[in-house]
Amino acid sequence: MTLLNSFAELVQRPGLEPEAETGTESRPIKVDIRNLSLYYSGVQALFDVSLAIPERCITALIGPSGCGKSTFLRAINRMNDIIEGVRTEGSVQVEGRDVYSPNIDVVALRRRVGMVFQKSIPFPKSVFENIAYGPRISGTGNRRVLAEIVERSLQRAALWDEVKDRLQHSALALSGGQQQRLCIARALATNPHILLMDEPASALDPASTSRIEDLIFELKKNYTIVIVTHNMQQAARVSDRTAFFFQGRLIEAGDTRGLFTKPSEQQTEDYITGRFG
Repeated sequence: MTLLNSFAELVQRPGLEPEAETGTESRPIKVDIRNLSLYYSGVQALFDVSLAIPERCITALIGPSGCGKSTFLRAINRMNDIIEGVRTEGSVQVEGRDVYSPNIDVVALRRRVGMVFQKSIPFPKSVFENIAYGPRISGTGNRRVLAEIVERSLQRAALWDEVKDRLQHSALALSGGQQQRLCIARALATNPHILLMDEPASALDPASTSRIEDLIFELKKNYTIVIVTHNMQQAARVSDRTAFFFQGRLIEAGDTRGLFTKPSEQQTEDYITGRFG
């Protein structure tokens, strides 16, 4: 079977096929990473990684476990900072500003660069208070404004119709798929420009995964999305661009169709075709 046929099998869902390369090449660069290296207590986890991420497209990060995908993702909004002994070298520019500059406001950065984790972790509060939490700590106290933010965020996360009559109920009572969409809505409530997703569907059943993928594809109309996934089918279905990592190094990056059908590196082809990983 050729790689082109393999790609056709991976995509499988009409309406989710990623854009052609020309759809992203002309877009402005939203995140520009240059020569990024990262160390955990002296142990190097990322090696001289450079990657440009265009705005309003979905970039998938693929590669075997432990290859640096999540570390790279967390470097974009400095979530690695909470780990003791982390040191970074190189440049991460978000909307033209180096996020590792000494005068950067990290709290403001994380409002602009939202994050959704692998495991959905709703706060032990009501659905309403989960979404209102971020705007509240950012200084929004008006109840009417908060209600508008909550409704808009839940609508964007394709959850409003399911929870609009349960806003004061505990978020912990929602299903797993609903909880993950709630966490996406919570990230959207601070009005980010970029959304980072670390395996957002890996713990969900196929039906919930399908809804998350539909949602991701819809969100790219307004947001720049970077997603870590172990699921090659998911990367092929939802992403416009794909970056392949191995042992802390970026091996290859490009438009998704090109990378899956005609990779430049043998190592990439070996991973895509299942020879290792």
